[in-house]
Amino acid sequence: MDYDVFDLGDVRLQSGITLPAAELAYKTYGELNAGRDNVIVYPTWYSGQHYDNEWLIGEGMALDPSKYFIIIPNMLGNGLSSSPSTTPPPHDRARFPHVTMYDNVQAQHRLVTERFGVERLELVTGWSMGAGQTYQWAVSHPDMVRRILPFCGAAKTSLHNIVFLEGVKAALTADAAWDNGWYREQPGVGLRALARVYAGWGFSQQFYREKIYEREPLGYGSLEDFLVGFWEGLFIKRDADNLLAMLWTWQNADVGRTPGFGGVEEALAAIRAPAIVMPAEQDLYFPPEDSEWEVAHMSDAELRVIPGAWGHFAGGGLNPVDTTFIDDALKELLAKDV
Repeated sequence: MDYDVFDLGDVRLQSGITLPAAELAYKTYGELNAGRDNVIVYPTWYSGQHYDNEWLIGEGMALDPSKYFIIIPNMLGNGLSSSPSTTPPPHDRARFPHVTMYDNVQAQHRLVTERFGVERLELVTGWSMGAGQTYQWAVSHPDMVRRILPFCGAAKTSLHNIVFLEGVKAALTADAAWDNGWYREQPGVGLRALARVYAGWGFSQQFYREKIYEREPLGYGSLEDFLVGFWEGLFIKRDADNLLAMLWTWQNADVGRTPGFGGVEEALAAIRAPAIVMPAEQDLYFPPEDSEWEVAHMSDAELRVIPGAWGHFAGGGLNPVDTTFIDDALKELLAKDV
């Protein structure tokens, strides 16, 4: 096991349901300094686990473990932290309670403060659902977060994004083997169908038109090779109930539902941390227009669009050009005196 686990005990979720004996899996990189002020929190994304985030960490990069103490907390529902697949009855599988972005960040806050005694975070950053958790950190704990850089994500999931996810969910749950979440074996037909639906959204039209999947660093031999090798390969190893649990979290993401706030505009206006908000130019479900609206409601935020054809996966660590673009922005933000 290449990660640690923080025991949260019984956690009362935002829904009012108690998740008993909850666990938060996490991995750290680098060393916590004597002042406990070199900490970066870097949450995970839909279906991703801590190792899927490691592409943005390295010597000479913004997230340099020789300089910073980087914590990657695994999202609740992702198979490592408390999830439908890991929780004992009666909260197992289809009975796993609904978890919000707020719930995730409250658990992460306990990890940071109780396990490590940290009171200030130099940076919170993340991709996709990791970006949603980044916004939530800045809203929930404004006195703690010094800077944020959410990329390819949103403070509130848009209606169009919700519709996209309805298609993903329908493909999975149409498999009779799913059995309303009480399957004995993974519903493989549904997982492969989910992957095919997702394939039309994760990358842009230009990406497919120019057959970028055939070039390095991907190097697939054909469209079908890409659909099977990349997309089906990504999801077939996941647990169906875990995917549905995280999908609910994604669909219901909204910093405006943070206790004490009356909506997303009020919550965004309360963010004090300087921010660089980085959507991808051709992201089909987190378009730059949505990020532009969010930045307009924040007091100290810059919109910086990741150019190119990789769509949402511009933030996935696959294209070195996009990785450099994100890393450069992180370096700039970390150098900013706040």
